[in-house]
Amino acid sequence: MPHDRLDSVLAARVAELEASGTAKSQEYVIDDVLPPADGFSRRYLLEGGTRGFLRMNSNSYLGLSHHPAVLDAEEKAARKFGAGPGAVRFISGTYRPHRDLEHRLSSFHGRTGGIIYSSAYAAVVSTLNSLITPDTVVFSDELNHNCIINGLRMSRPAARKVYGHLDYDSLDAALGDAAGSAERAIVVTDGVFSMRGDYADLGRLATIARDHDADFEENVALVVDDSHGVGAFGSTGRGTEEVTGGEADVLIGTLGKAFGVNGGYVVASDVAVRFLRESGPMYIYSNPVTVGEAAAAGAAIGVLDSDEGIYLIDHLSEMTRRFEAGLVELGLETIPGPHPVVPLMVRDTAETSRLVAHLFEHSVLATGLNYPVVPKGDEEIRFQVNANHTPADIDYVLGVLGTA
Repeated sequence: MPHDRLDSVLAARVAELEASGTAKSQEYVIDDVLPPADGFSRRYLLEGGTRGFLRMNSNSYLGLSHHPAVLDAEEKAARKFGAGPGAVRFISGTYRPHRDLEHRLSSFHGRTGGIIYSSAYAAVVSTLNSLITPDTVVFSDELNHNCIINGLRMSRPAARKVYGHLDYDSLDAALGDAAGSAERAIVVTDGVFSMRGDYADLGRLATIARDHDADFEENVALVVDDSHGVGAFGSTGRGTEEVTGGEADVLIGTLGKAFGVNGGYVVASDVAVRFLRESGPMYIYSNPVTVGEAAAAGAAIGVLDSDEGIYLIDHLSEMTRRFEAGLVELGLETIPGPHPVVPLMVRDTAETSRLVAHLFEHSVLATGLNYPVVPKGDEEIRFQVNANHTPADIDYVLGVLGTA
């Protein structure tokens, strides 16, 4: 069927994005990975090139993607069970590494139930779709991730109320105003906000939810997506809960960032997890992560939950502090905090693009974030420190920025 007119419209839209500077641009292709050498971490060869690049835009906060135990677990499981799961779990059953991983995750987070998904995005959307009814009112932080925003759009609650970023008084008042208006209330937030590296006070949120719980027949539930927090944050890597002392009723995480593998998960009560297995569209109708990925993720949790894991977290914190201090010394604006997402606040689309190009010219991969990914005036370069970065890596990037 011809679709030339549609193609013309789509091409024009892409051209508009490019002209405004908000297009994501072409994805670069990594052809090879060079091992650490001379005090520097791994370098990455891009398609058609011969020079190695330093990645400052990876979510692999603990650097576990190349860990021998993680790679060995994935290879052994793939050879034993095959490269792919074959079907969704309710049709063809599940594999032992999938179930072992769910038990390991629930234990790691001190919960009684755990469930894994193909991605954290799928976990968030599916969980919200299951928990939100037509008689639910939802309260969402204005800077929540796109997965939460789309999950709410797809779920169609009775009402959706957006409160100011980390504005707990506003949330408290909104819950009070909504008392008796719905059977159920859900407060949903990122743990760590991925564009800025700041984080929600889960202790305060849990208190607010508890204060208004009696106003809703089916409780006020706190749902937290801590994909950027787990593994990268807290003295033992338990994320924003560990840092703030609060506990989510439903905690969502990822296996694709600090754990260095792929997939998403939810930990909660046994009852809630059983309900999600029976009602979550992206669990029921979508394949899980591969068996190899499940085994690799289990090995990554084992590394984190060891003396080596504590060392990696401590080193990650040290490199984060070194980079933040260097930005301040250069007179550059950042949002200080302990999380390894370190934003360089540029606040201008053209200047953001120029700085990203300057970094690229000096073999540093960094991602510029412009509107609509971030609000206008919040344009930034999001640097992500990893535990495999060395002092030489950090100082090199700071030196490049100093010549910009």
